[in-house]
Amino acid sequence: MAITEVERRRGQLAALSIAAVVIIVGVPLWWRTTETYRAWLPVSQIKDLAKLQLHLSADVEVVFARGTVTPEQQKKVPLTQTQDEEHTVDGDLLMQFMILRSQNMKPARSFDSQTFFPEDTTLRYRYETKYRTATIMEEDALKKPTAAEADLSLHMLSESPCGSLVVYVIPESSSLLPEDVNVYIGQRRTALVRISAQMRVGKTLEQLLAQLEPQIKQVLQVMSFSHTDITVALSDRVRFRPGNKESIADSMRAFKSSPGYEITFSLLNPDPKSHQLHWDIEGAVQTYIQPLLTKLSPLANFSMDSQTLYYTMLGVTPRFDSSFEAYTLNADSLAHVINPVEARLGSNAASSNPVLNFLLYVPDIRHSPLYIHDHRKQEVPSNAFHSPRWGGIMVYNVNGFYGSETEFPVHVNINMAKVMGVFLAQLRLLLGVQSLSPPPGFLVAPCGSTGLADWELDRLMWSRSVENIATATTTITSLAQLLDQIGNIVINDNIAQQVSSAVTSLQLAMAELEVGNLGFALQYSKEAILASEKAFFDPSLLHLLYFPDDQKFAIYIPLFLPMCVPILLSMLKIVSEARQRRREKQAKKE
Repeated sequence: MAITEVERRRGQLAALSIAAVVIIVGVPLWWRTTETYRAWLPVSQIKDLAKLQLHLSADVEVVFARGTVTPEQQKKVPLTQTQDEEHTVDGDLLMQFMILRSQNMKPARSFDSQTFFPEDTTLRYRYETKYRTATIMEEDALKKPTAAEADLSLHMLSESPCGSLVVYVIPESSSLLPEDVNVYIGQRRTALVRISAQMRVGKTLEQLLAQLEPQIKQVLQVMSFSHTDITVALSDRVRFRPGNKESIADSMRAFKSSPGYEITFSLLNPDPKSHQLHWDIEGAVQTYIQPLLTKLSPLANFSMDSQTLYYTMLGVTPRFDSSFEAYTLNADSLAHVINPVEARLGSNAASSNPVLNFLLYVPDIRHSPLYIHDHRKQEVPSNAFHSPRWGGIMVYNVNGFYGSETEFPVHVNINMAKVMGVFLAQLRLLLGVQSLSPPPGFLVAPCGSTGLADWELDRLMWSRSVENIATATTTITSLAQLLDQIGNIVINDNIAQQVSSAVTSLQLAMAELEVGNLGFALQYSKEAILASEKAFFDPSLLHLLYFPDDQKFAIYIPLFLPMCVPILLSMLKIVSEARQRRREKQAKKE
């Protein structure tokens, strides 16, 4: 039966209606429901942060004691001077972060140097020095019998803010310092500098300050940040120069900055049949370790635990040295000691914080006494060694408890003062507290019962703040480039919030560093690194959750092709019929 014109027109309208619904309603709806959600990120601010320009400012107060300045020189006091220094650190544009937690299939941090990294990193240091004369109470404190007592008295008068220094200039006749000592650095944020009579007589205040400047600068290099320390803190971002071997060694020895650390003390008893060991680890930790960790609390959170392991042997069999009448471990074999022991220490995979291991090893009766020798075949006084970014091991000999009528097992009470003295020194190294060699003529006071001087804490806080800023900046810029390169990764609101929080904290940290507020700068830098790590390691960024374009076509074609083919054929038929009618009309006109 032939199709009438009305039915043909009705079919065409139906086909056009279906096509219109698909194009006007279906395609936008499908596009909207299948599009990748990408929250807004402050990309322009991230690019600004990538060009790292750090401004570090330290306040120095120089106080002249009685007899150090002439009346003419005193007329121009108080006085303030500002010294600026600028350094350009060569950027390592090809350095990449290691793929962290690759077993969890988290995206690697890849860099695009042309997009995010500048050619250099700029460091600007500002030292604002204020000069004044000593008060009456400070003069009384400087009359104490010893420099240590004077340092304590000056600290009781006024406590210097975190990151600042006070340098007291004392006359040559003062008995506080020995004859061969010109500078004394105490446990707090104060230093004593001796000035000779020749430096002040017949000279203006400007000339006197010019002569004092080298000594003041040396004090700053010891007690505050130095360019070497800041360069080491930027080790994840910049390339060390070949001649800077000491900086590389220092950066590789200490653990990287972390929000928290776990400290584990382990007593290794390989021969429990011969030795019954007792160690008051809880009391020793409270006495020797906890004061240091309390002082370091602004830097990170610390947790501690202890354990006793039996039948745990070293990975290397000691050799008997007849010249010493003892067993020895050479420096070349120490690297092979850790791995077998580490397998018995337990797993800390549940924690993302670094673990510091401190092992006390009591040799079995067959290899006792046991001594560690260095590369020069000399006995190590502490009978201990440490492994960079891992921990330390101390060998504790108990052969003095043996006798001709000894009954086994021998009951041994370990001398915890001796053990903790070694572990405390190793802990300082592993946490980045550098034991500096002072310049000639300098006398540095012992760190005291807390195990850390105030200026040492400041020095560590400067380095950690810069390290946190550099690491967080690298993480954020790498994440921004990753999200820019892979357009189908979802950027949810949580990631955007963490990125924005990291950027804000970075800006605040850099601003606080510029004005010299070290405590606030460290806090903001810690918040920045936490937020950046949370954003970078967010589970929603797993690349296996997303499909490449060819897989998307393979999924969508079976769904849409059966529906689209009839509509497309109908449209082609309508167009063909319209052309046919147009040609017929033209033929009739001709």
